Amino acid sequence: MATYRGAPFVREQILSILEQLHDDDELVIVDDASPDDTVAVIEQIDDPRIRLHPEPVNRGYVKTFENAVRRARGTYIFLSDQDDVWTPGRLDLMVRHLGTSLVVAGNYSVLGEHGRMPARRPLRPGYDRQIGWNTFAILVGYRPYFGCAMGFRRELVPDLVPFPEIFIESHDLWLAILGNATRSISHLDEVVVERRLHENNVTPLKWRPLGTILTARLMLARGMLIARRRVRRRPPGSIA
Repeated sequence: MATYRGAPFVREQILSILEQLHDDDELVIVDDASPDDTVAVIEQIDDPRIRLHPEPVNRGYVKTFENAVRRARGTYIFLSDQDDVWTPGRLDLMVRHLGTSLVVAGNYSVLGEHGRMPARRPLRPGYDRQIGWNTFAILVGYRPYFGCAMGFRRELVPDLVPFPEIFIESHDLWLAILGNATRSISHLDEVVVERRLHENNVTPLKWRPLGTILTARLMLARGMLIARRRVRRRPPGSIA
């Protein structure tokens, strides 16, 4: 989990995660030099599975997530935002799929809207076999891959980090690109997280300017080339 100015909602999210963790699991939290009392709120939760790492300098959420991934010690790693809520059964469901895939991606609903999903077409299991189309759909913004609804196996970490320097945003799309490049990604029907939508979300709620969109598309295209190179260096038989 990456946190920054998360004091209002982070406790609820943490508790929803801890409910699903086993005794030997961990919750790695890297705080990106929050100026509010985010760290204090986290420290009030007395649970030995929480590993909190407050950073002295703000580096942005992409670098903070990379830092958290590097610190994670588990076999399975799940990304988490600070202001959402995990749905019951999420962990066991996603771990089952990670038994046969390097990456798993599920859907999200809107918190407080009784399971209402966004208007964008949700992920479906059939997408597992549509690698080329998935890649194109990422490029044009048609596949709803969100890091808060994704997980991966530790074997992917050497390819995943360091995040390419060009990714100043959308670390979750870098994970999706890499998962499709390995041809080892599972897509779920199920909703695995309830997203809290508010004006301080990192993911914008409104359309962005055309120039910003085109810059992002170029970033993703370059990321696809980087992913291809990283996957090619893998030893034979190392991909599920």
